[in-house]
Amino acid sequence: MFGSNVLKGVFLLARGKAAGIAEFGNSNDALLASMAPLIAFPLVATVIIGLQGQVEPAVESFLSRLCVVLAVSVMTQALAGLANREALWVRTATALNWSFWLIIPLLLLAGFVGAVMVSAGIPQTLAVYILIAAMGAYLFWFNWFTVHCGLQVGVVPAIGIVVLTNTIVLLLSVAPLMIDQVMAGH
Repeated sequence: MFGSNVLKGVFLLARGKAAGIAEFGNSNDALLASMAPLIAFPLVATVIIGLQGQVEPAVESFLSRLCVVLAVSVMTQALAGLANREALWVRTATALNWSFWLIIPLLLLAGFVGAVMVSAGIPQTLAVYILIAAMGAYLFWFNWFTVHCGLQVGVVPAIGIVVLTNTIVLLLSVAPLMIDQVMAGH
């Protein structure tokens, strides 16, 4: 129903194995299942923050996160259509959603590598910058590889899709904060 094995698919893609994309479902149910935890965790946080009396910021934060989650699928669908790959967008969006969780083991690994770097004499600030750059580069590659395999497009179109999608996600993530700062200043 949701693909053979989501975890297997994420780790195959993470290692550069194109076969990983086949582990994700290509149905609306699979897509919705991939979105559920990305929506559920911010929803729980919204309820907790709202119960502490901060209802408006909690709702704003949740709606911002919801827009980001939906934007990945909407952008994937739209760009797949432009690339004449409409039949492949659901599986690709599903893989991108599940792949978000790869950040957890990456952060654990980065913490370990950072500790080793600092123990070896590298200044902590430099180690942090190196690890942020390395993780950013890897996550960009990982998104590119997922899009490349999922939509079966070439290198350059996949790069364009990832850059455009990540730019929209970044704008949706920071725009509410920027608007709040502007509104607080007036």
